[in-house]
Order: sequence, then structure tokens, then C-alpha cells
Amino acid sequence: MSSSPKPKLSPVIDAHHHFWRVARGDYHWMTAETGAPLRRDYLPEDLAPLLRRAGVDRTVVVQAAQSEAETDFLLDLADEAGFVAGVVGWLDMEDAGFAGKLDRLMARPKFVGLRPMLQDLDDDGYILRPRVMDNLARMAERGVAFDVLGFPRHLANVTRALEAVPQLKAVVDHLSKPAIAAREFDDWAREIARLAALPNVHCKLSGMITEADHKTWRPADLEPYVDHALKVFGTRRLMFGSDWPVCLLAGSYAEVLGALRTVLDDKLSDAERAGVYGSNAARFYGLEG
Repeated sequence: MSSSPKPKLSPVIDAHHHFWRVARGDYHWMTAETGAPLRRDYLPEDLAPLLRRAGVDRTVVVQAAQSEAETDFLLDLADEAGFVAGVVGWLDMEDAGFAGKLDRLMARPKFVGLRPMLQDLDDDGYILRPRVMDNLARMAERGVAFDVLGFPRHLANVTRALEAVPQLKAVVDHLSKPAIAAREFDDWAREIARLAALPNVHCKLSGMITEADHKTWRPADLEPYVDHALKVFGTRRLMFGSDWPVCLLAGSYAEVLGALRTVLDDKLSDAERAGVYGSNAARFYGLEG
């Protein structure tokens, strides 16, 4: 008498982490004041054992430098690291040669999206510049995902931009970095809800512990922000991301995942958990396999 095959478990996908090699020299944020845990190389061989212990199957690596060279570096790493399913890179959104450069990146099988570092730009309205808007439309036409890295103050302009390009697949990184340590909530909650009203906009449940108090945070500190994201985005537009190794400023990879499971999992069905921890990211980024 043969036993029935066990159902295949849904893969767990970390939709947001980084790699870097310090000697490359184009990490504008890496200065003498940068937290010591970040001033060293972080490469696939460093992450692989953490993924195994956490039960994470695949990942999406996201740019950490404003250079085309870093995007090529990440794509090359992804070609060698089987667990990396996608790469979110960088291009100058005002480059006159943007379209051709985007097409070149799209020829790489693991390229899935682009991320300008809005949080580090002097102009909070950068995303509304005419050439940027034109290139967002080009991304939408090609089905390339757009990662939004900003603070709550950027949300109103991001909403205006994405209203004008409704077919663009966009995802908000780190819930747009609400000031969790200061317990600031209302203004962020209002603006993120306006953005979430756009059906093609998703959100990463990532980067939260580094917005909380690095030394004293508890999962309960994250819960109001996770609950609001769940309310306005729903379960099919949320995805887990570790933000490793940036998370190491406040906690380990396991602590990041554990905190999210503590505040979220009991509120979801099995199918919804499979979405937030894997299939939503796979669908959004068009990950193969």
C-alpha cells in the first residue's frame, strides 16, 4: 500500500537584501561614520548559511550603489549564486540613453527591476521630473518592476507619479521607513494608504528593525505598522524582505524573520502566509522556477 505524496511546500523568498564588496568603492553611504557591522564585504557565501538555517529558498538582491557597474556586479554574482532569483539594479533615470541601457539589462536573465535611491537625492520631487516620468513609462511598457526607496515625506510625490503611470509595477521598500523609534504613525499611515489605493503598488515588510530603536526594539514595536500595511495593501501585495546586511545594525537575519512571523503569522491563513513569504514576490518580479 503506497502512501500519498506529501504536498510540496511553497518556497520562501527573501524579496530584499544586498551584497557588496567594499573595495569596489562606489557605495556613497559608506563613510567613517557608517556603523561598523556594515564596513566589510557581504557576498553570497556569507548569506547562504543564514538562508539554510532560516528555511529561505530564494532571494532578490537589491542595488546599494548609484552606479551601473554595481548592477553588473550583482548580476554577475547572481549568475553564480543559484539561490538568487532576481536582481534589482540602478540606472540614471534622467539618462538620455536610458532606453538602450534598460534593454541591455533586460537581456540578463535575472534582471527584474530598477531602484533609484530617492531617499539620498536633494530633490524630494525628483520622481516627478519629466524625463524620469518618461522613463517610468518605458519601464511599465517593458514590464520592469520599480522599487521605491524613500521616507514618508516622499510618499505624496510617489503617489502622484504612479497615478500618472498606472501600469507600472511598483513596490515600496521598508514601508517607506516610518520613524518607528519615535512612534510616528499618523502622517505615514495616511500617505501610505493613499499610495496603496493604486492596485499595481506593493509593499515590502522589510527594514523595520533599523527604523526602531536598535538596542531595545521588540516585535510589538513593529506590529502597528505591519497591521496598517496589511489593512491597506491586503495579503496579496505584501512581501517579506530581510534587508540583510543592513539589518545587522539592530538584529540578526533570524531575528528579522522571527519578528515578522511573531506579529503577522497568526493573522493569516496558510495560503496568505505562502503569499507574503514567497509567491507574492515571485509573481511581482516574474521570478522563474
